[in-house]
Amino acid sequence: MTNSSDGGSTPHDGTHTWVATAQGSHLRGRRTRNTVPEMALRRAVHALGLRFRLGRTLFNRSRPDLVFPGPRVAVFVNGCFWHGCPQHGPSRFRGPNAGRWATKISTNQARDQRIDNELTEAGWRVVRVWECEVRREVGEAARRVAIEVRAR
Repeated sequence: MTNSSDGGSTPHDGTHTWVATAQGSHLRGRRTRNTVPEMALRRAVHALGLRFRLGRTLFNRSRPDLVFPGPRVAVFVNGCFWHGCPQHGPSRFRGPNAGRWATKISTNQARDQRIDNELTEAGWRVVRVWECEVRREVGEAARRVAIEVRAR
């Protein structure tokens, strides 16, 4: 990305501009791995006696947050904002990047659905846990994962 004269950034092809705003500055440098909810879920699942793998790419570049290879269970911890949580995801966007944010979230949701379908067709069970579920009651989220892992 290169900076444009208006303070936004322009992709290499020069077709779109992203307008940097003070309201969006908190999103810069956000973690994509080892987030607080992900780490909390890992600890809780481990405390239940379950062992998992991290950083495994299954196929089509799918990288679940936790992988249980034996029972073939893939666990994803979805951030409420980035994946459009029905309770906490944004219902509408404002500002100069509103259309881009709406597109970004819907693209993430479509990708999540595609990955779920592909993994299911390949014989995997997919568990998606919302960030808010982990923050509200990590033990319950871990038990939900344990049920799927121990089901086979």
